[in-house]
Amino acid sequence: MLSRLLHLFFILTRPMTLGVRGLLITPDKTVLLVRHSYHSGWHMPGGGVHRGEALEAALVREIQEEVAFNIIGKPKLHGIFFNNKVSKRDHVAVYICENFEEIPNQKSSWEISECQFFPLDSLPPELDGGTKARIFEYLEKQEAALSW
Repeated sequence: MLSRLLHLFFILTRPMTLGVRGLLITPDKTVLLVRHSYHSGWHMPGGGVHRGEALEAALVREIQEEVAFNIIGKPKLHGIFFNNKVSKRDHVAVYICENFEEIPNQKSSWEISECQFFPLDSLPPELDGGTKARIFEYLEKQEAALSW
């Protein structure tokens, strides 16, 4: 309950924000999704960008903090999207991360109540709308690339 109140306070008191999310996809086509302790549904891991922080640096930091994974190499920018589900002033940069590794002996953040890999053809029904849209866009791009 306290984490929900803090999250609500943060949303109501902040100016326009920019967030980052990582679509972490394994070679066998599974995707890492998380449940946050302060709201329901499955989401891509990620979080807010600090003032003056580069987007990719924020992505690396957030993925390390939230789910204890290191992104290896340069992630691919999937797009920047308006996210009015959180507030009327949020934008989210989504990156495709296909090369990453678990950080040994590090635990996920307190914000994360559950973290799990799901096959792309068997996603959970409680999938967040934005996460679902980004995954389907990714799959469409993959199909288009294969048809060339």
